[in-house]
Parts: sequence; structure tokens; C-alpha cells
Amino acid sequence: MSQPTLHDLHRPLGSTGLLVSPLGLGTVKLGRDQGVKYPNGFQIPDDRQARQLLQLTRDLGINLIDTAPAYGRSEERLGPLLRGQRQEWVIVSKVGEEFEAGQSRHDFSAAHTRFSVERSLQRLETDFIDLVLVHSDGNDLAILEHSDVYQTLEALKREGKIRAFGFSGKTVEGGLKALEQGDCAMITYNLNEQGEKPVIDYAARHGKAILVKKALASGHACLAPGIDPVRASFELLFAQPGVASAIVGTINPLHLAHNVATVAGVIRQN
Repeated sequence: MSQPTLHDLHRPLGSTGLLVSPLGLGTVKLGRDQGVKYPNGFQIPDDRQARQLLQLTRDLGINLIDTAPAYGRSEERLGPLLRGQRQEWVIVSKVGEEFEAGQSRHDFSAAHTRFSVERSLQRLETDFIDLVLVHSDGNDLAILEHSDVYQTLEALKREGKIRAFGFSGKTVEGGLKALEQGDCAMITYNLNEQGEKPVIDYAARHGKAILVKKALASGHACLAPGIDPVRASFELLFAQPGVASAIVGTINPLHLAHNVATVAGVIRQN
């Protein structure tokens, strides 16, 4: 049987005008192995392995790639790895969180937001980033109401440096507020955590975009015997009309192919 792909299952990312695959590739593991919460240890892939993984990702019909300054060397590696392929990818990056010497720190000021986007453009070797999300520290409402990060992203969008912007937060209130003024919210939604569902519902009603992080509970989902946790996770997600895509951060080619086959099956069944 041939490997199913997602090439014909791309869908709108809210009202951004971008079309994305229902699965996106998260790239923490291309750049950072400290302070990450995965059940198993891993080695950062070398350039040859990373290139093969990205080629497989494309072949499987995934066009969405998720990175961030806080993902160690992820952005600066992706620049050269994606050289000559810019039109093939929808690139998501972040602002607000820096990861240095094993520690995270946050800065949501206008100056840092602009600096961060300019640096991401340079590292990714591109003139524009499709979607930039605010990497929240958990104080979602305070960031949105008392910092200049959203206004700065709006200005960068007008300047053509980013196509769309939004918020990767941790609370329902933050997600709703982020969608009122922005294009996209990235939320946690999986078999273990479904508290942010009101944000998905709001997005579906208002034509906004939802990306799901930790769709597979970062590899921690456990269910009754005989039930495939990956399939059950994606059935839960794609039953929600507001969800555009789920970001999965695997560097294992077999896991990637299995995830794609499962998502293709679930979406075709709906």
C-alpha cells in the first residue's frame, strides 16, 4: 500500500490567505536539547539527517514549519537547509522568548520585538515570515494589555515583513483576547488537556486561525489497551472546525509518516 500524503488536504489558515497542511513540523529538536520536556532523550540531527527529514516532510505533503528564537539553533539551521525552497513552505516563528545558557527569559518590548523579527528574517534567509506568534510566559493578558508586542507585530505586518501574527499562550482569556486583535492563536489541546476549547470555538465563529501545540501531549498520551493514542488524538482535534493544523515535533521519519497517514485517514473519514 502506498504511503498516504497530505498534498490534497491543505486548508485555509483562518483568514490569512495562507493554505497549510493539517500537520506542521515543529523544529525544537533541530536546535535545542536542553530544558525540553520530552519523555525520551534524543540527539540533535546533523545536517544530512535534518535535510532528509525536511525532504520527507515535503514529500509527505507538509508545508508548515514551526520554529522560534527560543529553539536554540533551529532558525539559523533552517535558513541554509531550506535555501531555494522558500515558496514551498509556510514558516511560523515567534517573538518574546530567548533561550540562552540553559535559561529562558522573556522580553515583549517594541524594540526587542522588532529586533527579534529582523534577526529571524536574517537567520531564515527570507524577506518575510508567514506567521509570527508571541511566545507567552503564561501572563497572557498582561502581555497583550501592557506591552507593545502586538502593536509592533501589526506594524511589521503593514511593512510586509510578516504576513500574519498571533499568540502562543496558556490561558483561555489570553487566547480570546489574542484572536480579537490578531490572526492566529496557538493553543494546547489534546486527550489530557481540553481547557482551551472556547478559543477554538471563537476562532471557528470569527474566521480566525488555530494551530495546536502538544497535540500528542508531547508523547505522553496513554489510553485503554488496543486504542491507538495518535489516532484518538487526531480524531479529537480534527472534529473541531476551528483547528487549521497541529504542530508535531518529531525527528523520527517513521513517526512522521505514521502521523501523516493517521491524519489523512481521520480527515478523509470526517
